[in-house]
Amino acid sequence: MQNPLPAAIPKAQEQLKLKGQDQVALDRYRYLVLGAIIVFSSVGDVLLANGMKHIGAIPISDFHRLIPAVFNPWVALGILFLLMFFAAYSTALSWADLTFVLPATSLSYVLVAIMGALVLHEHITVARWVGILLVSGGVGIVAGGPSTSTQRSPQEKPCP
Repeated sequence: MQNPLPAAIPKAQEQLKLKGQDQVALDRYRYLVLGAIIVFSSVGDVLLANGMKHIGAIPISDFHRLIPAVFNPWVALGILFLLMFFAAYSTALSWADLTFVLPATSLSYVLVAIMGALVLHEHITVARWVGILLVSGGVGIVAGGPSTSTQRSPQEKPCP
């Protein structure tokens, strides 16, 4: 009788190779989701800010004036982008810890600052730039570690 082990080795190697390709695709997917969070959040915030600047100041006592503000095209588009941000953010939180996702997406602070200067013509002081870069610099520390602190199966739900 022939030993089935030698025939099984190439098959196992092929499965491991496929898992490696799947892992690369999964990593690309995760970075794509994190990138989408950064872009949707930043663009949504800038669009919303632009729309609200066109509407003007709304006092807290007149919060009911926010309802017609939703029909401003800039505000509506900002809300749409922020809804897409929420979908991408929820997706990321389904496979990574909050303590990974939030810092990893802090690059949106830099993007918002750049867009604020270019699109909204906001003046950003050197002190504000230093603060933005310090906060965003922590991404390298946090994002370099694992995305989850514990392994859990896709069916496992965290405790309330």
